[in-house]
Amino acid sequence: MKYSYINYCFIVGVIVMFTSCVDLAKRKTILEVEDNERHYYPILAGQQKDLSFKLKNVGKNPLMITDIITSCGCLKVDEGAGAFTVPPGKERLLTLSYNSAKNIGYVKHYITLYGNFEDALYKELVFDINVVPNAMYTKDYEELYSDEIKAQGGFKEFVDGDASNKGYYMDEDFRKSIHNNK
Repeated sequence: MKYSYINYCFIVGVIVMFTSCVDLAKRKTILEVEDNERHYYPILAGQQKDLSFKLKNVGKNPLMITDIITSCGCLKVDEGAGAFTVPPGKERLLTLSYNSAKNIGYVKHYITLYGNFEDALYKELVFDINVVPNAMYTKDYEELYSDEIKAQGGFKEFVDGDASNKGYYMDEDFRKSIHNNK
């Protein structure tokens, strides 16, 4: 009886050890994206657009997204969505936020997903949109940036000071001693 219990524990330990050594990243699967190539209606420059892509794992292995890279700094991936896993047969929403302040006219953006895909090293999500300026007044980039800072509460100016009021320095200031006052 004592030996059967020890043998049983040994066999269970060996099975756990071998199954834990399986590299799931090498197990490929199939990703299905609902409405991948999208064409959005025009928006005004400076407006935000929230995008959601439904990702479905139709393969037999877990889908592991290891990295998400956007084609522009105007696209932000939601917090915690940089790497995630989708079980077989399940789906997950990938949500991004698009800030149109830096674009005018027709723009096409790509979101590149890296993971354990069966047929490729990466998958691309694509959308295009037409960003139109306001007909009454077109703000330049500095004005749009200033509006964005004000919308955040202006805490950066309290800490760092106003960028336009920082003054200047000259090379001779570095040659002066702080002890002589000359």
